[in-house]
Amino acid sequence: MARCQPEPPFRHGTAAKTAILLINLGTPEAPTAPAVRCYLKEFLSDPRVVEIPRFVWWPILNGIILNVRPKKSAEKYAKIWTPDGSPLKVHSERQSKLLRGFLGTRGHDVTVAYAMRYGEPSIPAVLSRLKAEGCTRILLLPLYPQYSSSTTATAFDAAFAWAATQRNQPELRTVRSFADDKGYIEALAEGIRSYWGAEGRPNSSYRLIMSFHGVPRSTLDKGDPYHCECQKTGRLLAEALRLGPNEYQICFQSRFGRAEWLQPYTAPTLQALAKEGVRRVDVVCPGFVADCLETLEEIALEGKSAFLGAGGKDFRYIPCLNERETWIHALAALAEKHLAGWPTQMPANASELAASAQRAKALGATS
Repeated sequence: MARCQPEPPFRHGTAAKTAILLINLGTPEAPTAPAVRCYLKEFLSDPRVVEIPRFVWWPILNGIILNVRPKKSAEKYAKIWTPDGSPLKVHSERQSKLLRGFLGTRGHDVTVAYAMRYGEPSIPAVLSRLKAEGCTRILLLPLYPQYSSSTTATAFDAAFAWAATQRNQPELRTVRSFADDKGYIEALAEGIRSYWGAEGRPNSSYRLIMSFHGVPRSTLDKGDPYHCECQKTGRLLAEALRLGPNEYQICFQSRFGRAEWLQPYTAPTLQALAKEGVRRVDVVCPGFVADCLETLEEIALEGKSAFLGAGGKDFRYIPCLNERETWIHALAALAEKHLAGWPTQMPANASELAASAQRAKALGATS
């Protein structure tokens, strides 16, 4: 049983606050082998991520993988690293700031923070900080549109494990998934339409590839709804774009190990389409709300090489939602729905000031 951490004496009359904690997977602190090794050790040690008996997996992980993979992965991270750091961390921080600002214009006085399931800032550290700031109501919002035990559930595990150490626990709510959320689907569709408007929409001999992160096929047999939720997102997105059955395809990327994963696999699909005479593919990754290693390196670079190397002529990667206005608005609407019943309204005069500041900022950007 977890032991409660020492806490300051409870103070009556302290104003209670509400917070939203955005949660993403994580990233190494630097594109170096030691940093990647530290990150991978935490990630691949999670029993929800690798469902292999520990006595079998531990020698493989510590004896082989952590001695071989960090250097190769670090080289991949180096290709997509930015002056501000990891793309995933950069986008996550920007999303949290934009979400708080937009909620403020809608009259909500809430704190918005972000955390990573693996790496920094960690879920326990951020929850402790929010509690120290007086947040007694916290909405946990994993940025995984489709629920999976290896992503959403393990994020909740980390939050609940932290809560088990707290004598004076905050109230916690969770967002399980938003695979069919209308705002999310429309933000995806708007992003693709915008890309096509700027780069040109192909007229013939093309395919829109919707590439989701893969998981072992066995998880579907065990009751994980991830595959079904990915299919639903893909279908709704195709409907929003008015695509016919032969104009898009749902695939799964990032296979690891020798076991069967959800199919069809993205890279072999790209190669097969090129050999079949499909001249252009546009690839979007609906399961990622922020660009990261899996989108910028695995798809935009490796996927492009696979398609062109097999005879394809034109490969286009469509960026993730990142800081698109439609996505921030959709995220705010999703948060508002799950915050219902909690007191989040700021005073009327403060709300008007926030709205005025937002309008002034918008006018300045367009002048």
